[in-house]
Amino acid sequence: MSQFQFKQFTIHQSRTPMKVGTDAMILGAWTDVNHVDTILDIGTGTGVLALMLAQRCDAMTIDAVEIVADAYEEAVENFENSPWSDRLFCYHASVQELAAATDEGYDVIICNPPYFPPSKIKSYNGRTLARETHLLNHLTLLKNTKKLLSPNGTCAFSIPFEIESFFIELAQNMGLYLQRRMRMRDKMENEPVRSFLQFGFNKKEVADNILTLKEADNSYTEQYKDLTKEFYILF
Repeated sequence: MSQFQFKQFTIHQSRTPMKVGTDAMILGAWTDVNHVDTILDIGTGTGVLALMLAQRCDAMTIDAVEIVADAYEEAVENFENSPWSDRLFCYHASVQELAAATDEGYDVIICNPPYFPPSKIKSYNGRTLARETHLLNHLTLLKNTKKLLSPNGTCAFSIPFEIESFFIELAQNMGLYLQRRMRMRDKMENEPVRSFLQFGFNKKEVADNILTLKEADNSYTEQYKDLTKEFYILF
């Protein structure tokens, strides 16, 4: 699909290796963005998360970083063609480069990161880099997120459920404490497959939830529709 139509904006994605998917839809709709002025989207891809947060809040600075050239160019176009072009900016850079170049702190940092350990394949295309942790492993992601986060800021990630405990422990060892969590399962009878986690520097009682994506007949649940209804044109 060369483009994805939302209620208030359009994502063009013919050149971006990773297309708009359910994980990004949930993360962008779920992340808490109340009372924030600055946002950073790490590995923005099409720019979908930055655009969703621009729709959801009044933050005046919404930055993104993207290292893959085709994705960067397409994200810039998607930002420029959106209703919030004056608040969105994309850097053609890695998060490591951004963290080394600035002392500014962001109120919310969001990332739908690479999930999988590197394969043994020697040649890497854009999709491989987006899916596997060649250039951005979880330790590097969290270290640079911590550096770029404002003192009262939060950071939100989508990760495979099977590495949830590892990721939470890794974050906690850096002084980032779990504040919100939502696990996603495909159907009521299934085990969770994704975890959506939001961390901050302050210890709080964790707000916990579980999201069921589909009913037995494969239609979307009312819970999922309610979460994403401001974005999906079908809901």
